[in-house]
Amino acid sequence: MLNTVAKSEAETEQELTDGFHLIIDALKLNGLTTIYGVPGIPITDFGRMAQAEGIRVISFRHEQNAGNAAAIAGYLTKQPGICLTVSAPGFLNGLTALANATTNCFPMILISGSSEREIVDLQQGDYEEMDQLAIAKPLCKAAFRVLHAADIGIGVARAIRAAVSGRPGGVYLDLPAKLFGQVMDAQAGAKSLVKVIDAAPAQIPAPDAVKRALDVLKSAKRPLIILGKGAAYAQADDAVRTLIEKSGIPFLPMSMAKGLLPDTHPQCAGAARSTVLKESDVVMLIGARLNWLLSHGKGKTWGKPGSQKFIQIDIEPKEMDSNIEIAAPLVGDIGSCVEALIAGMDSKWPAAPADWVSAVKTKKEDNIAKMAPKLMSNAFPMDYHGALGALRTIIKERPDAILVNEGANTLDLARGVIDMYQPRKRLDVGTWGVMGIGMGFAVAAAIETGKPVLAVEGDSAFGFSGMEIETICRYNLPVCVVVFNNNGIYRGTDVNPSGGSDVAPTVFVKDARYDIMMQAFGGVGVNATTPDELKRAVNEAMDSGKPTLINAVIDPTAGSESGRIGNLNPQSVLKKK
Repeated sequence: MLNTVAKSEAETEQELTDGFHLIIDALKLNGLTTIYGVPGIPITDFGRMAQAEGIRVISFRHEQNAGNAAAIAGYLTKQPGICLTVSAPGFLNGLTALANATTNCFPMILISGSSEREIVDLQQGDYEEMDQLAIAKPLCKAAFRVLHAADIGIGVARAIRAAVSGRPGGVYLDLPAKLFGQVMDAQAGAKSLVKVIDAAPAQIPAPDAVKRALDVLKSAKRPLIILGKGAAYAQADDAVRTLIEKSGIPFLPMSMAKGLLPDTHPQCAGAARSTVLKESDVVMLIGARLNWLLSHGKGKTWGKPGSQKFIQIDIEPKEMDSNIEIAAPLVGDIGSCVEALIAGMDSKWPAAPADWVSAVKTKKEDNIAKMAPKLMSNAFPMDYHGALGALRTIIKERPDAILVNEGANTLDLARGVIDMYQPRKRLDVGTWGVMGIGMGFAVAAAIETGKPVLAVEGDSAFGFSGMEIETICRYNLPVCVVVFNNNGIYRGTDVNPSGGSDVAPTVFVKDARYDIMMQAFGGVGVNATTPDELKRAVNEAMDSGKPTLINAVIDPTAGSESGRIGNLNPQSVLKKK
């Protein structure tokens, strides 16, 4: 009799499921098998269970870095990257990355545990009490809360579709603590799950819009194509290449679009950026926005006011005319739009004007020749150009490696110095230009691609996420971090104007040894003082695949205020009397 009862209870238990398992099953059903996060109340057991069910759970030291990892995973895979955080402060830490993902159009889902609704709504003081859904809504593309286990399947499906459809972005999914333990019939639970079908459907451009764009392009005497990171995200690489080569038009890649076609391609105008922006008369934007990175399409960057006509390809209609008039808006997904343009370019399509192509080529070659001696320097202490020249050679020899890049001067100069040869191999600060993405991006790039990663960091930028080198060592990832150490923010020579004992706000510990930090976690640490030493150390790291940090000693006097965007720092015209 007792055995019968025990068997009956076991059978009953097998027929039940709960919130923990339904969330896991919903993610797996939709091919989402990696979670980036930080464990804690109320999601610690969820992480354990997810790992037991075959999901890879990558645990970070700070939620913002986990969120940045999830965001760039979304960019690399076109599936939403998943970030898992605890409630309140942990949620807020992840929210920074979610907002940045939305701004950059990276598909990401931030899943956070939260306090109980009945206590939060009455403001009765629960553990980490916060109305997280209300806070998240203004900062992401969509936000949802699931209160019942039977709705988990729909909640996850809505989050996935919102993240990747149309213009991709960040989505928040709020899961109160009680949800995880809710129990329901297993068969009904399985039926409640949703496999998302055609989450990001093609959006075909209107034929009239395609014809208008081609007519404007055909009229150009000095045409230019600008490729943004949206073009790289689209993974329409062959179509983009065909359009550019068939048209013969010079192209300018924004930083994360570098490598969509090699920077060494004869039509690449990267080394003549100022010239082509100022002198072009028709500009086609593919996955690029006329925001601050392109001076909003106006001002001295663009030469004579009103001298250009713009063609813009974007999936978001509201993006058109956001700063200036767009003569030929082309609304649709990039792959469909580019294919439609190619189809409309018949055998009689005119070649790009030879005088314009020649002028761009000459300017590019002149600028490259002027830069070459700086990149060959083997001076001690290193300056930025000498150090980047060494890294430039490494990427040329290892085009399959992924370059992560952030900093002020370290970022601005690397964009122009280091050529890229393959798409989606350069990952940097993107639209907001924020620091702190480095180690999160590096971890996710290694996890998602299996390729070696070279993270080139300013010493200030590294400080935002530097503790994640422990994460890199813990998971034994093939990541080589190079810290450009000039003892401070912008440079390490500022002085306290008051004459007090405190150092200047932009100055760090003199001659710090970041390489020893890596050694503390079991990784390889190297101190490099010349470009030759730097090149040798990076090559050894990339060959070995071992977690490595190289402290690249840069002249403290090298660097300029805010790099190339110093004009964004307001200046006081007053003098203290």
